[in-house]
Amino acid sequence: MVERIIHRKTYKKNTENRRIFKFLKILGFCFLLFIIISFSLFIYFAKDLPRPEKFTEKQSVQSAKIYDRSSEILLYEIFGEEKRTVVSFDKIPNYLKQAAITAEDANFYHHFGIDLKGVARSILINLKIKEAIYGGSTIPQQLIRSTFLSPEKTPERKIREIVLSLELDRRYSKDQILDWYLNQVPFGENSYGVEAASQTYFDKSVSEISLAEAATLAALIKAPTRLSPYGEEKDELFNRKNYVLDRMVEEHFITKEEAEKAKNEEIKFAKVLTPIKAPHFVLYVKDYLLSKYGEDFMKERGLKVYTSLDWGLQKEAETIVKEGVQKNKVYNANNGALVVIDPKTGGILTMVGSADWFGNSYPENCISGVNCLFDPRFNVATGTKQNPGRQPGSSFKPFVYATAFAAGYTDKTLVSDEETDFGFWGDKEYIPQDYDGKFRGIVNLRQSLAQSLNVPSIKVLYLVGSNDKTDPLEINNFVGKENILLDGLAKSIETAKKMGITTINKPLSSYGPAIVLGGGEVKLLEMVSAYGVFATEGLQVSPVSVLKIEDSQGNIIEENKKVPKRVMEKNTCNLINDILSDNEARAPIFGERSPLYFDNYQVAVKTGTTQDYRDGWVIGYTPSVVVGVWAGNNDNSPMLKEPGIVVAGPIWHSFMEKVLLNYPKENFEKPVSNSL
Repeated sequence: MVERIIHRKTYKKNTENRRIFKFLKILGFCFLLFIIISFSLFIYFAKDLPRPEKFTEKQSVQSAKIYDRSSEILLYEIFGEEKRTVVSFDKIPNYLKQAAITAEDANFYHHFGIDLKGVARSILINLKIKEAIYGGSTIPQQLIRSTFLSPEKTPERKIREIVLSLELDRRYSKDQILDWYLNQVPFGENSYGVEAASQTYFDKSVSEISLAEAATLAALIKAPTRLSPYGEEKDELFNRKNYVLDRMVEEHFITKEEAEKAKNEEIKFAKVLTPIKAPHFVLYVKDYLLSKYGEDFMKERGLKVYTSLDWGLQKEAETIVKEGVQKNKVYNANNGALVVIDPKTGGILTMVGSADWFGNSYPENCISGVNCLFDPRFNVATGTKQNPGRQPGSSFKPFVYATAFAAGYTDKTLVSDEETDFGFWGDKEYIPQDYDGKFRGIVNLRQSLAQSLNVPSIKVLYLVGSNDKTDPLEINNFVGKENILLDGLAKSIETAKKMGITTINKPLSSYGPAIVLGGGEVKLLEMVSAYGVFATEGLQVSPVSVLKIEDSQGNIIEENKKVPKRVMEKNTCNLINDILSDNEARAPIFGERSPLYFDNYQVAVKTGTTQDYRDGWVIGYTPSVVVGVWAGNNDNSPMLKEPGIVVAGPIWHSFMEKVLLNYPKENFEKPVSNSL
């Protein structure tokens, strides 16, 4: 019995050993097979390692061309003729080499072509954010990919990249690889390699650049187009430059004192020499293209981008804005912007984001468009993340009146224009005045809107917020009732949003009654587009800059097919149009032959002036075109107490005279009378 048990145990143990042995044989076979396959793949792909001179040869790039709406005027060429000058390794400052390594591959001198820690770190980050953004590519990988491989994200391409990077690192010294990398990496503005980049951005040889300039070039490598100092992400470029400097301290390349000195150094960029027409508009389109398609796609497909821009109108606008701003300097208004939209299609016909882009008055002390009186590169029409917009003054009032008309009130509705205390908003009582300091007693809403009267316009908010259609002349009884005003405020803001305004998103209490006088920040482009809803009698279509995109083979990549949608009743728009084009109704404030008036043309128009005279606006339109003008200072400093009609009016009138010649005379449809 005992022998039988022992025999069974021995048999069981031998069976387990045989199984383990069999498993180990299979495992060994798989490992050997893996080694053979890996070795075969390595040999197969390593034979394709490019010649050393390949790394400094000119790369094949198909530029993307941006045209105006006629398809004949070339506005700009993205990734056009490459600028490349090879410079010897010893001519490149050590701190530029160190900055590039710090920014792109901190473990460069210690890995063997790929950085396993970097790959693992990027995988963990991607898993954490649930998006494949970080790739952990080393300098050899970047060099191989950008020089020799297609941008297709396939397993085969990634294997080739890894194998060739390993072989590159095995065959050549680290300094040789870094030499090739720094002489071919793209820096934007069609500049490849550090010498061309230094000449482009700083107008000097790379051997002469400072530590701060070197860190700036290293910062550009990550996203040379998006971070371009000539674009709208200049602040982000400087933030990344400072990050590179901090990392250089951590890597013991420089001292903390050297980093701080470099951070505070004023960097002077050379003027961009790339031929460009309608620069603010082109960069607006360029940002759209890069965000949607990416740099690699833009480089490879030889795209032809046909835009909405009317080059003839654009040239007129640039000249008129430049001349108008020059005249406005006596009022301490040092900048201006102008946007034209076709309200029926949403097409942006003209965009002048600031005056005199190509002039010699570029202020060197401007870090961004908000720190100086005038920055020609800052696009006031679209704003940025740091400065989302400008306060529109009374040009916001039509949205409030349209809300009231939609609720059943009419231009004959009466309100009282008298000194009124609207209670505490913020830290003080709100007692607004009209522009001329006078009060007119009982006025109707036509007079109130046409003459841009402040007190009656605020009372319209209470009309909108009261749900029982109380006698408008009794609206003073509601003054001070915050819930009624906030309800009217919410409805008016909702109207503005439906018409295309996206920037008024603060809590209602932070605006208060001042919203009627333009207490919320907006963008000129969106304001002009929103006024287009009035012009089209209630149809809204968001701004359009690109009409069609084709590749080099003529295949259509994108084509605009936006369809207008109704956001407002036709009669409400007709009533607004009738009031804003009523020269007789606005004459008591603006005069009979003001810059808002045109002989033999019906043009609806509204002015705007912000508190302390920081912004001047005029937005006007016909059924076929909308033109908006802003005047003021980039840093929000006040002008010399002149309203929008004085600083923006002459620019708007001069340009509108040109525009009207392109369209037949058109009249707005008369509104149908309501009972209220």
